[in-house]
Amino acid sequence: MRIVSLILAIAVGAGLYFWVIEREQTLAFLAGDTEAPETETARTGAQTDGTDASQDAAPASDTSDLIKVVARKSIAREIDNAVVLRGQTEAARQVEVRAETSSTVISPPLRKGAFVEAGQLMCQLDPGTRASALTEARARLAEAIASKTEAESRVPEAESRVIEAQARIDEAQVNQNAARRLSEGGFAAETRVKNAEASLAAAEASLEGAKASVIAARAGLQSADATIESAAASIATAEKEMERLDIRAPFAGILESDTAELGTLLQPGSLCATVIQLNPIKLVAFAPETEVARVEVGAMAGARLAADDNEVRGRVTFLSRAADETTRTFRVEIEVPNDDLRIRDGQTAEIAISAAGAKAHLLPASALTLNENGVLGLRVVDDAGVVAFAPARVVRDTAQGIWLTDLPEEINVIVVGQEFVTAGVTVAPTFQEQTQ
Repeated sequence: MRIVSLILAIAVGAGLYFWVIEREQTLAFLAGDTEAPETETARTGAQTDGTDASQDAAPASDTSDLIKVVARKSIAREIDNAVVLRGQTEAARQVEVRAETSSTVISPPLRKGAFVEAGQLMCQLDPGTRASALTEARARLAEAIASKTEAESRVPEAESRVIEAQARIDEAQVNQNAARRLSEGGFAAETRVKNAEASLAAAEASLEGAKASVIAARAGLQSADATIESAAASIATAEKEMERLDIRAPFAGILESDTAELGTLLQPGSLCATVIQLNPIKLVAFAPETEVARVEVGAMAGARLAADDNEVRGRVTFLSRAADETTRTFRVEIEVPNDDLRIRDGQTAEIAISAAGAKAHLLPASALTLNENGVLGLRVVDDAGVVAFAPARVVRDTAQGIWLTDLPEEINVIVVGQEFVTAGVTVAPTFQEQTQ
């Protein structure tokens, strides 16, 4: 077994040597140049006999040593460049209209497929005791307004008491001063002075009570204002609750589902109906990183729908600035008119977005190859038969072939045998007819 493994290793090493180190000679041998030694021997024999080969025979002997390839002369042509993407149609808007309060449905249902206008009633709920709650809130507001009027009248009354108490203090101070002077002159008893001081203290107490009454009156006024605001808030809540009983369409569109059935109990968040807007409709696709730079907002775009081959036209209205984290693609939206509502949501579409024109070569896809660095391109040959590698970029794939750019205006492309030659090798090309 070791001898067999050793023989296999030697054979593989020899094969790699001839394929990597002696590749050109090996390819030439495989291409049919095994007759070269016989030609050389015949030529040597002819020279020994003293007969010179003709000038026409010498070039034929040289070209027979070269690799035979088939080439095609290609001239670049101007094409309407476009970014071709696959996507789908999507409704401009789609909303699930849900209940905001709890009650039973008292309106007959609308069937799916029906067209509804913006603001049209879809589900009407039973008001229950909500009307009574609204009436009670309004009564509380009227009571709060009356209370405020009463509180406002108490403020001036309390302020007048303060003024009256201040006047009494002034009078008591005058009496006190008079009693003290008379007492000092011996014209009044000491009890009179004490009575005057007591009257002054009583007047000061009355002033403090009057001031407290003013504060209480003003506090009552503030309380009345708060009661009014609370009553107004209760009215707004009750009115809003009444508005929630009528569930209406947020925009004109088509019902994608039946509205809630008569007698159904809807809780907050329960579905009334689903409404979609199809005019205009959007075409949504995702552009790869290599193509997104060629897409511009406002560019014209056309699409062919897979269902009925219907062709539509529109403009690019949105181009995402952030790539999808999973696919590394960018969302593109195209707005298309849909007056007859013939285009449905979710149809597959082949989209072509117009871009700047460019010159390109139409060649068979089989002509493409890769160089040693993995770069996609073509192997071309010049007038001297020397092979070179030309990088290329695919801009469009059609049934007739592929359109390639980033190439010279005129090139000789090797279409058969390009995989058996490398850059710098001299070949013997045979050119195809232009009609091929």
